[in-house]
Amino acid sequence: MTLTQLEIFSLVAELQGFTSAAHRLGISQSAVPHAIKALEQELGVELFRRHQSLVELSDIGAQLLGRARAMLGLAATLQQEAADARGMKRGTLRIGSFGPTASVRLLPTILSHFRQAYPGIEVHVDEGPDRQVIQWLDERRVDVGFVVLADTPTDSERFDTVALFEDQLVVLLPATHALVASTSVPLQALCDDPFILTEAGSSELVMRLFSDARLRPNVRYRCAQLLSTLEAVSRGDGLSIVAQASLPERVDSRYVARPLSPPVPRRIGLAVLDRRQASPAALAFLTLAQGLQHTGTHR
Repeated sequence: MTLTQLEIFSLVAELQGFTSAAHRLGISQSAVPHAIKALEQELGVELFRRHQSLVELSDIGAQLLGRARAMLGLAATLQQEAADARGMKRGTLRIGSFGPTASVRLLPTILSHFRQAYPGIEVHVDEGPDRQVIQWLDERRVDVGFVVLADTPTDSERFDTVALFEDQLVVLLPATHALVASTSVPLQALCDDPFILTEAGSSELVMRLFSDARLRPNVRYRCAQLLSTLEAVSRGDGLSIVAQASLPERVDSRYVARPLSPPVPRRIGLAVLDRRQASPAALAFLTLAQGLQHTGTHR
């Protein structure tokens, strides 16, 4: 069993195909099934079920995938620690990001300073919904990720986190809606109109708000992009809740933002699965981001 085989196994599972995995890795198409077959023979189990051009994990394959990704993560940490001994002149850092607040407001500034300090570190950024970043951290597909910080002990114990930024959730209303006359909007007032749920940022936090209040919004739209949410609200298709910091700086007269009543703060931070096992590059990224937060660079 080799790290290359495990890397191919992980990528085939992610992309659900041999050809796409070969393209991503830059190797011949025949090399991928050959590596998978060799790994299956060594383990004595079938890792994938083949369905014409698509492949899917078998039950045991899904079980072993987490182990494989953990081994790959530890190998990457080993390589990074060796790079650290050479002054971090080389290495890789994988970052998970979500939504406009993390990807547009926070990440560019931190990355700019990080690249100046560590020009030899190769940075990879994957963007997805907030809940997907958490999954990537669990699966060790990223070394560090932007997350919405919760106040429950379970969340604080699950990851090692650094708080970076705080804003609040706001209600997004069509400019002609009657609630625009209010200075703030209670959550229950949003249950009568069609609701537009944005998956771009803090969707988990928004739905937890309704659940904790024992309310059920009339979700008619699920938008993957904030721009789609803004356009749907502007057309009068429904109401939404978004993070204040995610809104464009340019004012759009077609919609209006109002704070919730009572106010609902949202904290954004960086997380690693375990600081004790984090790579030197990930720890350096955390330290740098925290230093920028203390100097007020993120605000």
